[in-house]
Amino acid sequence: QVQIVESGGDLVQPGGSLRLSCAASGSIGVVSAVGWYRQAPGKQRELVARIISGGTTNYADSVKGRFAISRDNAKNTVYLQMNSLKPEDTALHYCNMRRSTGFEYWGQGTQVTVSS
Repeated sequence: QVQIVESGGDLVQPGGSLRLSCAASGSIGVVSAVGWYRQAPGKQRELVARIISGGTTNYADSVKGRFAISRDNAKNTVYLQMNSLKPEDTALHYCNMRRSTGFEYWGQGTQVTVSS
């Protein structure tokens, strides 16, 4: 059984940095795309960053230049380096992995809170 587990969320001051990690356990198969999403209270879940086939990366406009997504295929792990954090980055951050078949896996989320 495949499990997706996120870690690295924390309380940080504005301007600070965090690195989120997401690891897949079990036989997940060929992963064609990985991504980070977030959901703030009262808002819809939104894409933060993703890596799709061929290594192309996409970022939400609000995080461009501040966040960087990367993956380690050998470890089935995805990272999100978040710099210059702002209070509006506060949200539950979810990891998503999509197999080449189209099936998607989600983690339970890791909380990022940016506050002074």
